[in-house]
Amino acid sequence: MARIDLDLAHSYKPNPSADEDYALLPLKTTFRDGGAYALLGPSGCGKTTMLNIISGLVQPSHGTVKFDGADMTKKTPQQRNIAQVFQFPVIYDTMTVAQNLAFPLRNRGVAADKIKQRVGKIAEMLEMSNQLDQRAAGLAADAKQKISLGRGLVREDVSAVLFDEPLTVIDPHLKWQLRRKLKQIHHELKLTLIYVTHDQVEALTFAEEVVVMTRGRAVQIGGADQLFERPAHTFVGHFIGSPGMNFLPATVRGGSVEVGGHRLGGTDAIGRLPASGEFKLGVRPEYVAITASGTPGALPVEVTQSQDIGTYWLITAKHGDSLVRARLSAELKAPQVGDHVWLSVLGSHTCFYDNEELVA
Repeated sequence: MARIDLDLAHSYKPNPSADEDYALLPLKTTFRDGGAYALLGPSGCGKTTMLNIISGLVQPSHGTVKFDGADMTKKTPQQRNIAQVFQFPVIYDTMTVAQNLAFPLRNRGVAADKIKQRVGKIAEMLEMSNQLDQRAAGLAADAKQKISLGRGLVREDVSAVLFDEPLTVIDPHLKWQLRRKLKQIHHELKLTLIYVTHDQVEALTFAEEVVVMTRGRAVQIGGADQLFERPAHTFVGHFIGSPGMNFLPATVRGGSVEVGGHRLGGTDAIGRLPASGEFKLGVRPEYVAITASGTPGALPVEVTQSQDIGTYWLITAKHGDSLVRARLSAELKAPQVGDHVWLSVLGSHTCFYDNEELVA
């Protein structure tokens, strides 16, 4: 395993001159030895480009890639000793499960007894011990992808194992099982794992730290709590959560935060907010609640949608041109469309954003 240090940018164009010309904008980050990471973001944000730069399939146009301090920027994937698992199963249909799992070790001249021991251990972790003698051609898609995962995990000497959306073709229930299995394998083997996905559930349940990306930029790196409680960028607030964070245009006037001309009151962050001009107030739907009329920090709204999700009510309301969503307990009597209520939006969980960036 290895610590991976990236200090680079990448463009597929020969002479990039604007941010739009870059697949990856300048970034400097470290993946620690033995850590489990996810690269999370929408299609086209640069996740796979970053993964391929780490593996050596793509050489960055600017900067360096280092493994344990050694410059690997121009080294091949074989020289970097990387294992990579792709979106669709990459296996040999004519071989058995055991032969597929053993293939990377046989290629490297590992002793037969060691191969048998390692294949047995990985097969047990993947719950495939009873399928070792079956030919891969007759297996279901999820079993074939398990073999691909196993081929990536079977080598003990790899610098890192890279996963490029490996569960895309898997049934949703089986996805949950395989994510759980990968997390268990990480705890047991302490491999450096980097996992690309556009699914926030996959990222947050698998990784210790998530790199959230948009338009070629890594906008925040952190654990689930950090991404949920203190999104460093409005994109993170939008992308993480279901539904995402509420963002309301706000101003400071006379020592009070105002939204749509309504005075919410003061906050400890008032001295750090732009004294003139606009900013955004961000609050998660989970932290919005119905409160009494005139309560400080609350906003008068009109309910435009009331949805029974089963375990909670999802309420959408408007104040002027601003929409606010609230997740309310299923035990409450939810307001109906057209009702006028007060929703708390300013409190200890509220975040403030200036030019899309979190105000410290």
